[in-house]
Amino acid sequence: MSASGGTKAVLAALGANVAIAVSKFVAFAFSGSSSMLAEGVHSLADSGNQLLLLLGGRRSRRAADEAHPFGYGAERYVYGFLVSVVLFTIGGVFALYEGYEKVRHPHPIDAWYWPVGVLLFAVVAEGFSFRTAIGEARSLKGRQSWRRFIRTAKAPELPVVLMEDFGALIGLVLALFGVGLAVITGNGVWDGVGTICIGALLVCIALVLAVETKSLLLGEGAGPEVVARVRTALLDGPDVDSVIHMRTLHLGPEELLVAAKIAVPADADARRIAAAINAAEARVRASEPTARVIYLEPDLYSESEAAAGPDPSATPGGR
Repeated sequence: MSASGGTKAVLAALGANVAIAVSKFVAFAFSGSSSMLAEGVHSLADSGNQLLLLLGGRRSRRAADEAHPFGYGAERYVYGFLVSVVLFTIGGVFALYEGYEKVRHPHPIDAWYWPVGVLLFAVVAEGFSFRTAIGEARSLKGRQSWRRFIRTAKAPELPVVLMEDFGALIGLVLALFGVGLAVITGNGVWDGVGTICIGALLVCIALVLAVETKSLLLGEGAGPEVVARVRTALLDGPDVDSVIHMRTLHLGPEELLVAAKIAVPADADARRIAAAINAAEARVRASEPTARVIYLEPDLYSESEAAAGPDPSATPGGR
């Protein structure tokens, strides 16, 4: 996983979630709070998710081979999708079930200071992890809104960590709400209600992550800014008259495939055309370093062919 993949944010989240998971399970053992059990499973699922992201980043660096000639960069998308599945099943569904059981069979919380103390510690630890993820994502986000960044980022790690940490902080507030009301009223039903709210939150976050990573798995083209740079680079030479049509596809977060049909002068011979293609490829790679696989087909410009081959990557894409 490259630096832009958010390794620092993933490691920070992993360390925070392991420490928080242990403390939550200890608090559950002393207090019997279902909110603490649900939050402990939540943190344990998050820890597993960070390990999946690291594993996906490592496997994606394998060299291309005969079976996978374009490499393994898309493995990061696969593991990002697995994270959403784990968060939904282990985190969300378990919390919903545990909350339902606690509402049906409520019991008061023992040693309330354990869950409250652990939750306050978890807020600090998750806040540190969230701050690290925001700091690492800010340089990549640019002027985009956070919502737009999460929806269009090609590297899945940072959006996943941002969503997880944000959800974890909200979940901690819900857990404090449930535990607090259960202690104040002496009614354990509130602990179960807080647990159900945590489960519903995790299911919603998991569904959002699944939708976003599914789009990456299906294959996304480059954003409009990248497409514009590539088009400009192709045309910035004497022997490329126009770009008849072009396709782009992300083979991985940092690897872009560019396929284009370019119009060359009608009187150009084979040597001149070959030189024009080589020069155009060099310009594209210089303007967009992620464009590592480039296929250019020379042709004579034709109105009918240009109309028959629209350029979908020239329109604003993304999710």
